[in-house]
Amino acid sequence: MLDVFTITGPAFLVIAIGFAAVRSGLFDKSETRILGKFAINIALPAMLLKALTERPFAEIMNVGYLTAYTLGSLAVFTTGIGFARLVQKKTLQTSVVHGMGMSLSNSGFIGYPIVLQVVGPTAGIALALCFLVENLLIVPLTLALAESSGGDGKKAHRVVIETFARLAKNPLIIAIVAGFTLALLGIRLPAPVAHSIDMLSLAAAGVALFVIGGTLVGIKVRGMRRDIAQIVAGKLVLHPLFVFIALALLPPLDPTLHVAAIAFACMPMASIFPIIAQRFGQEELPAAALMAATISAFFSVSAVIWMLQPQLG
Repeated sequence: MLDVFTITGPAFLVIAIGFAAVRSGLFDKSETRILGKFAINIALPAMLLKALTERPFAEIMNVGYLTAYTLGSLAVFTTGIGFARLVQKKTLQTSVVHGMGMSLSNSGFIGYPIVLQVVGPTAGIALALCFLVENLLIVPLTLALAESSGGDGKKAHRVVIETFARLAKNPLIIAIVAGFTLALLGIRLPAPVAHSIDMLSLAAAGVALFVIGGTLVGIKVRGMRRDIAQIVAGKLVLHPLFVFIALALLPPLDPTLHVAAIAFACMPMASIFPIIAQRFGQEELPAAALMAATISAFFSVSAVIWMLQPQLG
């Protein structure tokens, strides 16, 4: 187990450094947002482009991985909505927010730095496939269902169209499409361009983790313990469990991709969770759940990676 902590420990230590830097006033929280823009718009796209252009298209477009991760994510998404709506009698809008929190992993900022150490370069391919599920399915579905709960079907329809229009301009999506296209055509990047992308991609992990730590400053976890525990348990336990079940029901994957799928699913929810929920006036609970899940993830992610290690030999 100690060797697992050498994988997860540094990642969460950088998160703690980011938290301490903002908490002490060394960085303003607004300054971490600038670093976050660099990570999400420059460093992570560079890393994805690098990963996707170094493998054949048949290897990176893994339908089995996409299917398993999609089924697992949809299963926990609908479970979260169903429990909140039918058992707790919450509104559909609130229930959808619960479902989103359980199914939307922080794949880029926390997941990739950790999974990279577990499975190596395959983590970049797995990340790109996770991004497709999260950005092209979970987020649009969340917005459509939440908006439709207001009784305005046309509004929900417009929201989905606007979401896909924004995604078409998202550097992460552009990098994924470009990477898949170059891999399909068998085109390798010119050496100077490849070296520049390498330099930028090296910054992705550290900057992303530092930013996560900074965003946690000021978030309060009070008065919502039951709902927080429910969302955190759904994200850290049910999501990887459902992905594991989906993998078991489908034809076997390469062991590294099998481990990567479960590892990405067991990460805490994405930092955009409170931002999206804010659209529906529900940012307090998501922010508190994000804080609790990120802290708890050190232990749960370490445990999951420890259990998965035998599959990698």
